[in-house]
Amino acid sequence: MSAKPDTQFRQLTPKQLRILRLIRDYQRKHGYSPTMQELADVLNVTKVTVFEHVTGLEKKGLLRRSKHRARSLELTPRVEFPDESEGVLPLVGHIAAGAPIEAIENPEIIDLESMFRSSAGVFALRVRGDSMIEEQIRDGDLVVAERRETARDGETVVALLDDGEATLKKFYRDGNRVRLQPANPAYSPIYVDHVRVQGVVVGVLRLYK
Repeated sequence: MSAKPDTQFRQLTPKQLRILRLIRDYQRKHGYSPTMQELADVLNVTKVTVFEHVTGLEKKGLLRRSKHRARSLELTPRVEFPDESEGVLPLVGHIAAGAPIEAIENPEIIDLESMFRSSAGVFALRVRGDSMIEEQIRDGDLVVAERRETARDGETVVALLDDGEATLKKFYRDGNRVRLQPANPAYSPIYVDHVRVQGVVVGVLRLYK
């Protein structure tokens, strides 16, 4: 069984990872592999430096080549790019709300599975209503919650009330009661003697269509 892509690529230097991506992207665009010199020109390094990285990738079983052909660089089946795995998104740069700034030179990935990983497990719920709008949780959003039965004051929880209804609110202990506080002044807080916390919100996903 092959290693997970993120584990595999943590063993590479940034230059080695970039070389693999350059070869992949070049092959997709042109239908054949780049030469050592073309890689050196893109990376702004010497051909000797590229040769050293390629040799390292060959030893790791991620790249193979023929010594007698200029365009023989070939990715092996062992290469599993993290940005091609299910549940991941490429993180290609930063963006500012003010002046523009440069993109990241070596793109990373956002692995949703790793981002929300918890030993207790996680689940997602689609939000209905606007009672949490001031927490930037809007109608139609997906909230990701970690499975927990307890919460700290101020955390946003998925709470199950005695009548069987579930609600998304901020959790506060208020004397002998619990206050479930909405994040919208148009709604009143809910005071309960007992509440079953189903989970604590750890993330919000929003899709624009």
